[in-house]
Amino acid sequence: MSLNLKEAVDSRRTFAIISHPDAGKTTITEQLLLFGGAIRQAGTVKGKKTGNFAKSDWMEIEKQRGISVTSSVMQFDYDGKRVNILDTPGHEDFSEDTYRTLMAVDAAVMVVDSAKGIEAQTKKLFQVCRMRGIPIFTFMNKLDRDGREPLDLLAELEEVLEIESYPMNWPIGMGKGLEGLYDVYHKRVELHRPEKYDGERFIELNEDGDIPADHPLHKDSVYTQAMEDVELLTEAGNEFSEERIAEGKLTPVFFGSALTNFGVQTFLETFLQFAPKPSAHKTLAEETVSPYEKEFSGFVFKIQANMNPAHRDRIAFIRVCSGEFERGMDVFLERTGKKFKLTNSTQFMADSRETVESAVAGDIIGLYDTGNYQIGDTLYSGKMKVAYEELPQFTPELFMKVTAKNVMKQKSFHKGMDQLVQEGAIQLYKTILTEDYIIGAVGQLQFEVFQHRMLNEYNTEVILTPMGNKTARWINEEDLDERMSSSRNILVKDRYNQPLFLFENQFAMRWFADKYPDVELKALL
Repeated sequence: MSLNLKEAVDSRRTFAIISHPDAGKTTITEQLLLFGGAIRQAGTVKGKKTGNFAKSDWMEIEKQRGISVTSSVMQFDYDGKRVNILDTPGHEDFSEDTYRTLMAVDAAVMVVDSAKGIEAQTKKLFQVCRMRGIPIFTFMNKLDRDGREPLDLLAELEEVLEIESYPMNWPIGMGKGLEGLYDVYHKRVELHRPEKYDGERFIELNEDGDIPADHPLHKDSVYTQAMEDVELLTEAGNEFSEERIAEGKLTPVFFGSALTNFGVQTFLETFLQFAPKPSAHKTLAEETVSPYEKEFSGFVFKIQANMNPAHRDRIAFIRVCSGEFERGMDVFLERTGKKFKLTNSTQFMADSRETVESAVAGDIIGLYDTGNYQIGDTLYSGKMKVAYEELPQFTPELFMKVTAKNVMKQKSFHKGMDQLVQEGAIQLYKTILTEDYIIGAVGQLQFEVFQHRMLNEYNTEVILTPMGNKTARWINEEDLDERMSSSRNILVKDRYNQPLFLFENQFAMRWFADKYPDVELKALL
């Protein structure tokens, strides 16, 4: 292994930002991009009225709703580090896409609204990170508004998420009365409005952990309160431990406001100091591949069609796990054994892209795809012959019958369905007896996105007929008997031609299990 490769890999910091919708994830992403010089102006997401949308959202439906629907990837350099941010869909209906994205990162930043605390979606995403044992860093956002008591927020973090916390800084006031942050880790106070004092942004603490007694802030009651809280935490709180952070057992907590860009830069610099370098990845054979292995390998964690409306393209997102990627190199697709020359590669900055010439472990690259790749595919060069762990698939709970409104548009109807199904946002089934198309999803919004994209990207109006909640269970091919199908348990095949039943409810499933005790019913996740 060359020293250059080791240095390059060690400089990578690849993470995802997770949060509940509206906690300020897109805004903080923008501020980080601003520091990295990746964008020149940060636009705040205000929803559809202002027409001013986050630079990191590219799909039309996101602009209409002011939410992030698809995971995009952004890269910039800061402080000698190459930073890769994976933006995850904040909406609860996109857990499957988000889940896969979290398989491609080395750390997560959890953004919490300081007025609302831990919300349902944050909890779900946190559990995924916990399962993978990846380090989690917490940013308590929206300090510029009145929120809950900081001590309550820490207590909730520990109770609801069952993770220890260590505040890296502490708010001095809140909302309109926000004066600054008492920076426990850097031993300084960061002022919210330096112009109110002498223009200096930071005040260094003396040996007693206090600011100079003659500073106007010293006498302010919010400062006294913050000092009392910090003292309490020093005596009764958790100890700082780099080891426990790395194990995902202790989360460093940062307070700040993404909207007013307060505390964000300190957070970024401290985060990059403690966030992990790319780590080894597990294979199906229960082995691990070192990021310093000289041969290239990586896996497809996402496929996205039509990122550029001017060109009907498809991009496979690949997490590089080892070695160095070079444009034009030959790789093998593990699933088929086929050899490919990787000439069309790209890196992302929301709606702009650049051709990528090289990348190392930790980086995310996009490969233009003509239909060769599937989610979970492993690519490798040389004689590595590696297959990375399978990515999880979820059992859909909601189902709709889907037909093309215009019978003459069957070709674009099928093309659109095929491509959107390959992205993994929806799952497609075909009834065995009547050959009707049924799509399944984890949440309602996925159907709306499907309908919207079919119309806008494939010029096909689709009619969706709700079938309501169903319980999907797969069966073995040899157990298949078409006479088992009824209105209560519809027999269908998935896109891999595997048979499954869509049961009306648990009662129908139990009735079936009693009638056919020898037929094994299987779920995904």
